[in-house]
Amino acid sequence: MKERITLKKSYKQHWVWAIALGSSIGWGAFVQPTNWIATAGPVGAMAGFGIGALLMMLIAVSYGFLIRSFPVSGGEFAYAFIGLGKVHAFICGWFLALGYICIVALNASAFVLMFKFIFPRFIENIHMYQIAGWDVYGTEIILATFVLLIFGYFNIRGNGFSGKIQFIFCVVMVLSVIILTFLVGVQPEAGLANIHPLFPVEKTALAAIISIIAIAPWAYVGFDNVPQLAEEFSFSSKKAFNLIIIALFFSGLLYILMILATSMALPWNDFISKQLLWGTGTVVKNLLGNFGLIILVIAVSMGIFTGLNGFIVSSSRLLFAMSRAKFVPKIFSKLHPKYNTPYISILFTILISLLAPWFGRQALTWVVDMSSIGVTIAYFYTCFTAYKLFKWNMGPDYLPSLHEISPIKKVLAGIGTIVSILFLGLLLIPGSPALLGFESRVALAIWILLGIGFYLIKRRDLNTLSESDLNYLILGKSDLSQKNS
Repeated sequence: MKERITLKKSYKQHWVWAIALGSSIGWGAFVQPTNWIATAGPVGAMAGFGIGALLMMLIAVSYGFLIRSFPVSGGEFAYAFIGLGKVHAFICGWFLALGYICIVALNASAFVLMFKFIFPRFIENIHMYQIAGWDVYGTEIILATFVLLIFGYFNIRGNGFSGKIQFIFCVVMVLSVIILTFLVGVQPEAGLANIHPLFPVEKTALAAIISIIAIAPWAYVGFDNVPQLAEEFSFSSKKAFNLIIIALFFSGLLYILMILATSMALPWNDFISKQLLWGTGTVVKNLLGNFGLIILVIAVSMGIFTGLNGFIVSSSRLLFAMSRAKFVPKIFSKLHPKYNTPYISILFTILISLLAPWFGRQALTWVVDMSSIGVTIAYFYTCFTAYKLFKWNMGPDYLPSLHEISPIKKVLAGIGTIVSILFLGLLLIPGSPALLGFESRVALAIWILLGIGFYLIKRRDLNTLSESDLNYLILGKSDLSQKNS
């Protein structure tokens, strides 16, 4: 039997909740509201995010079951292996790793964008070059590098340290959004009258709402960080589902409150026509002055920091799990001698993310848009595997340690599978209101080709492992009929 390295059980419930919430909010809730309002109108955007949260909750049913049944690092990578085998496990892990690391990089980029809005003269120094119309400055590269290195250090230090700061940041973020929405709502010149028209005049209400629902996999990506931590829970894995649902509820609420606050501040048609560096920041500053801007900066900083921290955790655990199963080089599963964290995987995540500031924000956005595909693929594999494991009744292939008789959950898992396919269609089918841009599709094709090449290189090593070896390395048990210890 191959050696299997394991991680220390140290994550508390409120830390895991904070990882899920902070990762699914990130920077977008504070930087993108003006773009979403321009796309779908205030009500279209709020309805889209509300429906998106409900759809994610349907998908979360499958996550809750699989986390409880297979509390191991790797999450969707492991679930794809259970449902469809090692080739699909590699596909899922390959796309997820890209998606997670890209989101780490984009959060660092978003922190620089916020700084650029507040202190433009400080950031716009040491001009280097231009990519896709975006000026790249040496100062922003230095700032992004500093932020990434700090959070890399936090994560190498251990789960207790990163878990505590994640929870504190999340509480501050939630309070900041509530206070900001209240302050906007009580201003005489603000109010619900400013959200008219409810939808863009050039779109139907349905098309507007669908355009927002289509980005739900990207907007709520982060709740799926929970299964990456399952091996490190200091509590029963049965509690994971409730933590995910609560995190998704708060995520949807924060998205809706930020869109509401932005659209109430002034008639939304007045600001979407302007090319603003940070639309929400401009709107809030004009209405509430520097005090309101400070509250917004606190909120967005907490969102960025929780996103950085959460996705560094999840990407490093995914790489650790894939390495432990021999899908990627062995060095990624090496643990720190003092802190017992997968520090090589953490350092690799930081190293790749450090490249991002050099390519400019627009070029990075193309890759991140493409990574939405990876997240949606992970949702599909999770729901499909759960659908296979849920049973209508106690048939001849029923195993109490592996299956669960639940027609309702099987239907929900089936709906989640269909929803995931629909999300993929919205991102890839020509004519869709959420079709990926040309540059993002090119980036997707390149990543697929790289994945095929990498798998062909690793295929020989994987073929030397028996099914029981892979079961043990990925799931911690050589036979799936064994009960969890």
